[in-house]
Amino acid sequence: MEQKRPEIANSIQTGAFKTNYHDLGKGFPVVFLHGSGPGVTAWANWNKVFPLMQDDFRLIAPDMVGFGYTERVEGQVYNMNVWVQQTIDLFDALGIEKANLVGNSFGGALALSMAVKYPERVNKLVCMGAMGVSFPITYGLDQVWGYTPSPSNMAKLLEIFTYDHSFATPELAESRYQGSIQPGFQESFSQMFPVPRQNGVEDMAGNQQYIRDIPHETLIIHGREDRVIPLSNSYKLLELIPNAELHVFGKCGHWSQIEHTQDFADQLLWFFKRS
Repeated sequence: MEQKRPEIANSIQTGAFKTNYHDLGKGFPVVFLHGSGPGVTAWANWNKVFPLMQDDFRLIAPDMVGFGYTERVEGQVYNMNVWVQQTIDLFDALGIEKANLVGNSFGGALALSMAVKYPERVNKLVCMGAMGVSFPITYGLDQVWGYTPSPSNMAKLLEIFTYDHSFATPELAESRYQGSIQPGFQESFSQMFPVPRQNGVEDMAGNQQYIRDIPHETLIIHGREDRVIPLSNSYKLLELIPNAELHVFGKCGHWSQIEHTQDFADQLLWFFKRS
């Protein structure tokens, strides 16, 4: 019997499609929103953090539509309104009234949009290497969104994502490459961020003018050497969000949760547990 892929977990109806999601631990819910890299899944983004937090919180991590193993339906449109609605539909399907949100990169823009549009459903907010504000697209992000599948291209992206390239292992590169060539994956990915890709940055920043009104306690996390999303984004969010604080990891690229897993989880646990 073929072994089930760890990326594939639970499935639940969210609007017109079924969402693949992970659901671990017990306690107050924390919803993890992944980034927009090729071959990304909730599992690939967050699995190292799960065992460090599941004794304290209920951890929920969906594959956003167009990514991972969430169902792809014909004619699906991909934009922030769709991803926000999917997240709310997931909350409703799971009976979640309110949750803490953790958003990585693209997922950070989604978390911010959730806080703007559905503030009553959000408790505390964590934005890690987040989009959500306007900036000139970086070389790194342009390479990520412009990815065409090949093992060498994936290996190149992992070096862009990381400061310490020892985290960009051949095994991870192969796993992410295989994830990027699953049936339908590249087709949906290539639809999301066409050239000129600066438009994708602006679309992610569609709610920037409302960020000043976000009332939630917000923890902003960024890697100092991030070559995908500039550190200046997080300083801008720190200025905009009234109840925000910033933690910067030195010697860290775009993946704080992978390069500094324990410290990242400790930051989240401290932030969510404090009164």
